[in-house]
Amino acid sequence: MKQSINLVIENALQELRTAGTESDGYEIRILLSDVLGVEPSVLMFGEVEMDEAQEKQFHESLEKRKHHMPTDKILGHRGFYKYDFKVSEDVLTPRPDTEILVEAAIEKIKGKKLESGKILELGVGSGCIICSVLAEFSALNGVGVDISAQALAIAKENAKELGVEKRLDLCLGNWFDKDFLSLVGKEYDILLSNPPYIKSEEIKKLDEEVKQYDPLMALDGGQDGLESYRQIAMLAPSLVKNGGYVFLEVGENQSKDVCRIFNAAGFVTEEIRKDLSAIERCVVLKKMSCI
Repeated sequence: MKQSINLVIENALQELRTAGTESDGYEIRILLSDVLGVEPSVLMFGEVEMDEAQEKQFHESLEKRKHHMPTDKILGHRGFYKYDFKVSEDVLTPRPDTEILVEAAIEKIKGKKLESGKILELGVGSGCIICSVLAEFSALNGVGVDISAQALAIAKENAKELGVEKRLDLCLGNWFDKDFLSLVGKEYDILLSNPPYIKSEEIKKLDEEVKQYDPLMALDGGQDGLESYRQIAMLAPSLVKNGGYVFLEVGENQSKDVCRIFNAAGFVTEEIRKDLSAIERCVVLKKMSCI
């Protein structure tokens, strides 16, 4: 039976509101378009017709959303930078703020003519950061490390989808392990990381979408949120070659502390980029040649 698109959306929104879940019409269109196999823009006006299987899938999606599952985790994919990435509850949801780190790295690689260099990402997750960078440069090679085998499996699929799998080595490892350097090697031109940076005590205050469906290990940055930055700063002088660069995503009000930590390790702050909310989100550091 055909139904008004606006009525389907309004009924879905009312259902979610009754369950205590905030949503909007665009999000419902995304869920509905996934069920119907069309672009969300097609579902602006008019009528829609779903068969029994599609009706069931749509209501299953709404049930998941009632329990605060993010839309990208329901769909199993998320748009990031120029591409679409597979996601699951095993990886951090790719966020627009992180695109700033990707853009900064790509600009630096082009400006310093590092197109045939070697990059390392610590905490690769879905692979959205390193795969986006590798996809821009056909001669660039990379290594991605994560503590989660499940996350690495997702990253491997995304690397294959973007056609960079032959230039990306994925390693299971923990940068707090004593033998970490022997696992990943040294002399990288670029080090990228969006490490855990939320204070442990603040985890419980996060939105349910984040707290329930993003992996805790990708969120918890220890007592002051800076635990991983200190560890990476200890490793970075060995990981990054002289004149090489470190690109880090940081939390709100963390940029100065992170810069201080890396300055003490022999890196000079080159730039701090703000996100769309004017929060200092990406720190760019350079290893000085004299170190």
